[in-house]
Amino acid sequence: MNPPSPTTAESALAPTAAETLLPPFDPEDIARHGANAHRVWRNASGHIEARCSLWWDATPPVPGQRLGILGHYAAATAAAGRGLLNEVCAELAAHDCTQAVGPMDGNTWRRYRLVTERGDEPPFLLEPDTPHEWCEHFASAGFTPLAHYRSTVTDNLELEDPKARHAEQVLSVLGITLRPLDPRNLDQELGEFHRITLASFQRGFLYQPLPEEVFRREFSQLFPYLRPELILVAMHRGQAVGYVFNVPDLLAARRGQPVDTVILKTLAVIPDRTYAGLGRWLTQETHRAARRLGYRRVIHALMQDGNPSTSLSARYARPFRRYALYHRALGNRSDVTEIAAPLAP
Repeated sequence: MNPPSPTTAESALAPTAAETLLPPFDPEDIARHGANAHRVWRNASGHIEARCSLWWDATPPVPGQRLGILGHYAAATAAAGRGLLNEVCAELAAHDCTQAVGPMDGNTWRRYRLVTERGDEPPFLLEPDTPHEWCEHFASAGFTPLAHYRSTVTDNLELEDPKARHAEQVLSVLGITLRPLDPRNLDQELGEFHRITLASFQRGFLYQPLPEEVFRREFSQLFPYLRPELILVAMHRGQAVGYVFNVPDLLAARRGQPVDTVILKTLAVIPDRTYAGLGRWLTQETHRAARRLGYRRVIHALMQDGNPSTSLSARYARPFRRYALYHRALGNRSDVTEIAAPLAP
């Protein structure tokens, strides 16, 4: 490893192509994501074989714990990955962290998780596509799965969910309507999305509120993929109360294949019993909109196992990829208990 100071080594910030054996990495993400440090592992020839960033300040709150987060992870060999993970766990423990959690680029608003079961589908847009070997890196360094996730796909977009139809009827009587994103008022739309998202996920696992300016900056990275007809907003009494954010899977075009798949990326609803069933309606309307626009399939992306969102797709979608977030207890403190992984509402 190369830790000449408590902060990032300059050579780790901007290694030349000849210095690293790893996939490309934007060093500006270290500061942009608020990492406390960035660490690398070099082989005898001086080439970087593993890297990761560390967070020990302002990490997700967990009762009885002080989490240390590691993200921006990549490793060319198992030995380098294991060596780096063991070293950075010692560093996190030195900062009084009781548990290391990763890989996670600071928080759950950004890239996190490892692919544990690849399945038969190619990678899709915005997916954390990681080598299966990285799971072994974490396991060999004493990490175990903390939470499990899945992605599912349906190619039967004509199938209507009876529960969704019932929810549509009930909610329509209450005056709730659905409309597409208004690109002419994108600034206002983003403000509403931020408000709804914070309310919807406030009880989620490892939840941290994200300042609106950061939310807007993260969301702006998706602007090139926007198709307003696929982003649906639920309205009640003149106010947005839910939305579903869908994007076409443009990675297919890079493979020389037709873009025939829509990714259901985010579904958020104000937590109020008045809106019970709205998630089902938004999901069903996603399928209808995709079908009208000529798409053939919908991917329900990155759902936590056991989360109510998985029940929305269980009737008409098949799992094709699985993921896990890992953790490891730090030090020998007798008062440290295991982290439970409660499910988001």
